[in-house]
Amino acid sequence: MTTPPPGGIPQVVTDPLSVVAVETERHVAASGWDQPTRLFALVDTAQLLEREPHLASGLTAADHAPGALTAIEQEGMPVTTDLFSLLGQIAWPDEVTGCAVAVERIVVPPEAERDLPSNPDAALEALAAHPDRRDIRLVVAVARNGGRVCLLRQRDHDRDDRVATGSDLAPGLVAALQATFQD
Repeated sequence: MTTPPPGGIPQVVTDPLSVVAVETERHVAASGWDQPTRLFALVDTAQLLEREPHLASGLTAADHAPGALTAIEQEGMPVTTDLFSLLGQIAWPDEVTGCAVAVERIVVPPEAERDLPSNPDAALEALAAHPDRRDIRLVVAVARNGGRVCLLRQRDHDRDDRVATGSDLAPGLVAALQATFQD
């Protein structure tokens, strides 16, 4: 899979966690903005096909690569403003080799946060109305073995070739997802 950087040469993404993270981000992006938080279990594609062979017809060549992962959306997630509390209640079975979350956030310059009202609803209204606000979507994927990939898409630059990638774009969210694999 290739991800073209802005104005640059496309970079080939080959490690299974990065591939599934990019695929998941694009899947979520296809549904537009203003979405609720979405959670995905990441499973070994080969093992999934052993249990569910009828899924093979919809796969691509990349899905047959060694170590390929498939994202399975966890539907029916409760709507909550406290994602970290929700993640603290999740434990995955051994068959799940990783997980990913897609979450939208409002980002403002640090100075905009100084004079926010103490009431959470009023603070959210103030942030939403701020002229320098930016809407972003984070997709964070982690593996049971410690691997991690973060993708960030801005509403102002809503194109597949404008998605930022890194391992530490959302360290708190990475840690919360990795904690879902700890006993």
